[in-house]
Amino acid sequence: MLGLPSSNQTDLLDMFSGAQLLLRFKPLFMPLYAIVVLVAGVGNAFLLVCIVVDRKLHNATNFFIGNLAAGDLLMCLSCVPLTASYAFDPHGWAFGRPLCHLVPLLQGGTVFASVLSLTAIAMDRYVVVAYPVRRRISMCACGAVAAGIWVLSLTLAAPPALHVRLVDLRPSGVDFLVCEEFWEVERLRLLYSCFFLLASYMIPLLAVSVSYCAISIHLRRHALPGEPCQQQQRWSQRRRRTFSLLVASVLAFALCWLPLQVLNLIVDLDGEFRFVDKHYLNVFQASCHLLAMSSACYNPFIYASLHSKLRLHVRRYLWPCRGGGSALLSHCASRNPNTCLSLLSEPSAKENQNQHRHTGEPETPVHSNPDSSL
Repeated sequence: MLGLPSSNQTDLLDMFSGAQLLLRFKPLFMPLYAIVVLVAGVGNAFLLVCIVVDRKLHNATNFFIGNLAAGDLLMCLSCVPLTASYAFDPHGWAFGRPLCHLVPLLQGGTVFASVLSLTAIAMDRYVVVAYPVRRRISMCACGAVAAGIWVLSLTLAAPPALHVRLVDLRPSGVDFLVCEEFWEVERLRLLYSCFFLLASYMIPLLAVSVSYCAISIHLRRHALPGEPCQQQQRWSQRRRRTFSLLVASVLAFALCWLPLQVLNLIVDLDGEFRFVDKHYLNVFQASCHLLAMSSACYNPFIYASLHSKLRLHVRRYLWPCRGGGSALLSHCASRNPNTCLSLLSEPSAKENQNQHRHTGEPETPVHSNPDSSL
């Protein structure tokens, strides 16, 4: 949760010495938080609805993109408003004891779910590029992977929620309710902080980086089996564009979360506040937290730029009475049959026939393998 880091210091009033300074920035931070909630909420909800409703978007990568959007939507609609309210409420936590335990669980769980979904997308893309004719993972298997991601994420995020305490400072003469982590054993808190940094940031992003580096090398060295040169060139252009946008999604997540991860690590290791003045710590944490939460805003725009069909859904929703939607879809389909099939590039029926004609394999309908390319 946003606020000063968990510690066992006895002087709680001294812990929150920067609260008054943070309140001075409330007119600046609250509109920014509202923009994050609005943009991320609408964008991820629309992306999720498009993937769920349109059966042509039902493939493995889009499933994991939807799982990422669901996590971002949950975070921006539940964790962000409550955390921002706690940070800028002069009376502290105002939502009761159950939510005091639930919000840290959801916030940590959505962070793990997001980074694990990005990892699943990267691994799926590597399999697609490295083994283009291999049968893709089924939707049932995708559902099992997504369920496993959420179970694992909530399990890994449980320890802070178990150590959260709601402390009433009113008996001390201060009208303030504290909802923070208080660990009985300081070493366990430090171990979990290091574990959280590794498991929710460094290791997954390292795995994603390795996968995308392997994809980049493969795209440079290999061609799709059985494809003529002209078709191969168009195919490579689509794969490279999709690859670039997926990398942009990972970079957005990594850069947005880096300042908060670094600040939390410094504060956890510097219990005496030698490197960060605790008077300014709340302001630093609010700034880094806002930047981290803004990562939920970028993915809908990145994935919308992947494909014209999603942009068509946006146009139809924003301008339902203009009557240009069907014409645009027909024009899009007539120019490139692939562009209206999925968020990610797919082979046309003709390209599918050419591939099997050159490889000697039996032809299969294009919809049986909807995400067979990057």
